Amino acid sequence: MTKQARSLPVMQSVLDAVAERLIEGDETLIRIPEICEATGVNYGSVYHHFGSREGVIDAAYHMIFTRMMDEDLESTRRATVDPLTFDEYLSAVIPIVTSISSGAERRRRRAIRLRIVAAASARVELRVLIARSQTEASETLAGLVRYGQDRGWVRRDVDPRFLAVLFQILLFGRVIDDISLSPVSDELWESSASVLFFSLLTAPED
Repeated sequence: MTKQARSLPVMQSVLDAVAERLIEGDETLIRIPEICEATGVNYGSVYHHFGSREGVIDAAYHMIFTRMMDEDLESTRRATVDPLTFDEYLSAVIPIVTSISSGAERRRRRAIRLRIVAAASARVELRVLIARSQTEASETLAGLVRYGQDRGWVRRDVDPRFLAVLFQILLFGRVIDDISLSPVSDELWESSASVLFFSLLTAPED
């Protein structure tokens, strides 16, 4: 077992500790000596592996972003494989469209992911790290659209990638409404999102 391979579980404990603190608070509160004390990892080893304090934070942000993205996309991936009929497609897609942005936990996840994207806008290294995950998310969502288009269930005059990005805009756009004094209720959001989704369908004739 190489030295690099042996270091991976050790560095993972560092990332987990940093990620836990980033989720709960601001990155300015991250102190590498505190992380080292909490994980038992040597201070020099952390800097040797990640290069800098910012490198540790970027890697932790990337891990959080990718994990959240993968969790959200799992049901989407299944929806592009399992449905054999129009009704099955609807049953798989509607919960994704209506409920992925509802509830307190979803609000928390939106805020965290938006914070990471905001940080990436000013840090090239972080932007490069999360670019692959973001690209995969857009491609997976576009694949869901293409799956329906190929079977005549979704309108073909709208580009799949555009719809994939539009869906994510609607998702992250709720952050703006989250801080409103009178935010749109989950029930109203879900019903309105359903109307938007159904406008894209071309249900097969009986």
